[in-house]
Amino acid sequence: MAGFSDPIVAAGVAGLPALYAAGASPVDVTEAYLARIERLNPAINAVVELDAAGARAEARASARRWTAGQPLSPIDGAPIAVKANIAVEGLAHTAGIKAYARNIAPADAACVARLRAAGAVILGTLNMHEAALGATNDNAFLGRCENPHRAGFTPGGSSGGSAAAVAAGLCAAALGTDTMGSVRLPSSYCGVVGYKPALGAIPTDGVTALSWTLDHVGVHARSVEDAALVAQACGVANTAAPDQRALAVLDLDGLATLEPAVAEGFARTLDGMTAAGWRLERVRIDDLDLGALRRAGLLISEVEGGNEHRRALALDPEGFTRELRSLLAWGARQTPAKLAEAYRLIDETKRKIHASTNTYAGFLTPTTPQQAFAFGAAVPAGQADLTALGNVLGAPAFALPSGEADGLPLSLQVIGMTDGPTQALAKRLSETLSPPTVPEAFR
Repeated sequence: MAGFSDPIVAAGVAGLPALYAAGASPVDVTEAYLARIERLNPAINAVVELDAAGARAEARASARRWTAGQPLSPIDGAPIAVKANIAVEGLAHTAGIKAYARNIAPADAACVARLRAAGAVILGTLNMHEAALGATNDNAFLGRCENPHRAGFTPGGSSGGSAAAVAAGLCAAALGTDTMGSVRLPSSYCGVVGYKPALGAIPTDGVTALSWTLDHVGVHARSVEDAALVAQACGVANTAAPDQRALAVLDLDGLATLEPAVAEGFARTLDGMTAAGWRLERVRIDDLDLGALRRAGLLISEVEGGNEHRRALALDPEGFTRELRSLLAWGARQTPAKLAEAYRLIDETKRKIHASTNTYAGFLTPTTPQQAFAFGAAVPAGQADLTALGNVLGAPAFALPSGEADGLPLSLQVIGMTDGPTQALAKRLSETLSPPTVPEAFR
């Protein structure tokens, strides 16, 4: 598969120390990414605010540390960009909502502060679906973000700018947020690795909330190793030996409607894993209703998200699109009994899944039931049916590129039990999968 022609971009995160040892510096790396953003970002609109001066200053400081043999961490000097609902000191903290256009972050979110403490170079902020409540990234305020694999197609969301920026080689890695799949879903559509660590593994302080119950911070990267390094700098447990138990393959018959290309790709992936010696066991979970689970998660998100934005919505209703106002108004109309029922369904589902899968190292599904689709096409109701499982469980989950069909990426989801072994499992899995070709325009 064709990759990036620039060795700096091809190095990702994990390969940067070898480049430094060969004579490159963090300044060279940062300048390469800044040049790519200037040249390539207009085509996809992934980066919405660039802090070039700050990035250059951080790169110079990183170069001094590497020269002195005192890097702060393995990611010292790695250029990383951040979703627009995560606070970056001195930059607009909008969550993709026009009403917050003048909201300048007074301090970094906790996860950004941890990245800076590890020496990362923060490039700027990235496009997203308005309020993180949607999965197309067709944002009326920030502008539409395009999928690097095909113009006019959605990158997914809500962290669409994060996945698109990584796929296009505009940053070495990116932070996103994931409430119902918003890291893994766009990673699936854009053909990159998406890692949602366990609930609370990365702090959400300084992140504009959609759901206090389901929100996670996650990482987009071009390899599992890169994603793990960035997550570890944010506080996630280090890798460990992979769990050697069998993997459960969730029986989706009657639970989710897969596009033919996705179903065929998933079957090929499982066949390849079996041939490579993986132990797979198909598991059926009685009375599991993925659609009902997704609807429960959305209800919780629209209620809790409405509470998060209530004051701004009252002061500046026109600063929210009609679509978002309608979603939040629907959430406000829900009774305490309906909200309690949604929480009950999530707790009940969590118990069912744990009871059925706790003897396995993790379980597998396609990441999304469909591939990326054209803007203007009907948005599939079940976009998040498979990814929502990871949020409900609060468990670590990866989206792993697993090939392509008709020029668009396919993705395998693995949901594990704890972060360290799941990182090791995902790394081993990724070695048996085929990443999609880097789009020619971005090589």
